[in-house]
Amino acid sequence: MRQWARTFAAGLRGRQVNRVLVPLGKRRADGGGRRIRFAVGGVLLGLLLGCGSPATLTPLPPDGIVLAFGNSLTFGTGAKPDESYPSELSRLIGREVINAGVPGEVTAGGLRRLPGLLDSMAPDLVILCHGGNDILKKLDLAVAEANIREMVALIRASGAQVVMLGVPRPGIFLSAADHYSRIADDLGIPFDGDVVADLLGDNQYKSDAIHPNAAGYARLAKAVEALLVGAGAI
Repeated sequence: MRQWARTFAAGLRGRQVNRVLVPLGKRRADGGGRRIRFAVGGVLLGLLLGCGSPATLTPLPPDGIVLAFGNSLTFGTGAKPDESYPSELSRLIGREVINAGVPGEVTAGGLRRLPGLLDSMAPDLVILCHGGNDILKKLDLAVAEANIREMVALIRASGAQVVMLGVPRPGIFLSAADHYSRIADDLGIPFDGDVVADLLGDNQYKSDAIHPNAAGYARLAKAVEALLVGAGAI
């Protein structure tokens, strides 16, 4: 019960709207979809009726702006600029997708960089794929988790919606590091914890040990499209 209550409270906090950056009437909700980890919206109603209904994202308008925020996986290291996943995703969903990936960046740097981008770009939705370099550099993952949570708070405070991609730890059997699913569950974020691990576990989709190639980024873009469709944004 206590965990359900925390999840419900997090969902309520996620509905706050920044009065400066968001036009009057712009609404936001966060939720889940296919293979997406999400917190259940309407938990109290679910307790009363014996079921709950997952929250969903607000559909993006035709001129909606998507900010892809992360490091080298977002930048597209290992492929040409027009083969990065943000470029491929823009073609798939018919909306502007801004590539805000900085190779080598750790979450502390991303947290410092994000507010300026939110102010200048005013995105409707942010795709958050960060923390891989914290893992590779063996930094404190509790700090990385706290930084990602703060990024989510900043994104929501700006009036934007957020979805998240998990990055795996190195190993024989790759899977997203545990803190990504914790964040997604606690904060009610549509989440894909499989696609990056799947790509980096298959040599046909890799340009090197830690980066996809053009085919890999195309597959990543399709997975993000599916995430957005499943969550109701597209």
